Amino acid sequence: MMLVMAGKPVDDTIALLSMHLEEGDVLVDGGNEWFPNTIRRGADLKDSGIHFVGMGVSGGEDGARYGSSLMPGCDKAAFDLLEPILNKCAAQVDGDACTTQCGPLGAGNYVKMVHNGIEYGDMQLIAEVYDVLKVAGGLDNQALKQCFEYWNESELQSYLIEITAIILGKEASDGSGAYVVDQIVDQTGIKGTGRWTVQEAAEQSAPCPALTSALDARYLSARQEERVEASGTLLGPSETPQMDIGQLVDDAKQALYMAKVCSYAQGMDLIRAASEAHDWHINRAECARIWKGG
Repeated sequence: MMLVMAGKPVDDTIALLSMHLEEGDVLVDGGNEWFPNTIRRGADLKDSGIHFVGMGVSGGEDGARYGSSLMPGCDKAAFDLLEPILNKCAAQVDGDACTTQCGPLGAGNYVKMVHNGIEYGDMQLIAEVYDVLKVAGGLDNQALKQCFEYWNESELQSYLIEITAIILGKEASDGSGAYVVDQIVDQTGIKGTGRWTVQEAAEQSAPCPALTSALDARYLSARQEERVEASGTLLGPSETPQMDIGQLVDDAKQALYMAKVCSYAQGMDLIRAASEAHDWHINRAECARIWKGG
């Protein structure tokens, strides 16, 4: 199994490893790769009899220790060889391993790509709700932390809501009493998967406005110099409206829940469109199941 940077490093690693492999061996790429590259590599290896697998992996350092969500795309022969190992390595939820054969070669990369696109949407929605509560509602970091902790005990319970609460309550290590969240530069970058998801949404004529808006927000975020200059002219509202803070928090919770549902629905619809276009027969209920842990 390889976990190397997408693109040429994967081709170079395959060239190195394939010299030491023989017919019937299985080579797994566990990185975030553009799915046509995975299909091409599988075709290149076919004559040698080496099984090639493109497998999405989600879980980070916790997944490495306690089990990830594993999304392989491959032929059945390769999956049959891998399945006993994957079932043990994957996260376990309600007695089920968070892995399944997503479809043929390329399908696993596609499912992971859309998973990341949905995550882009999810993070942007959390950021916008944070901004509304902080700027319009006037909530300080401790109040925001308590808000997200409370939400994490409701239907919004999730890894991202949980770590948002932790981040908001994190104080700087210098003893100043300042909060880390207020010291972070409001600028971010992107990897490939978010951009690929939006490109594919256009290619498949699948509307994904939450995912697309989240990607646009990242592009805007990266152009910090322009934003700082523009802020001297475009001042925005000068007064905070009077409102019932409790009502605002409840409205924000309901809006976040509905918008998250939309983000997932858009991603699932993109998987459906691609599955039909490529004849992959991806089971979206299984996608939802294996995303429950890891």
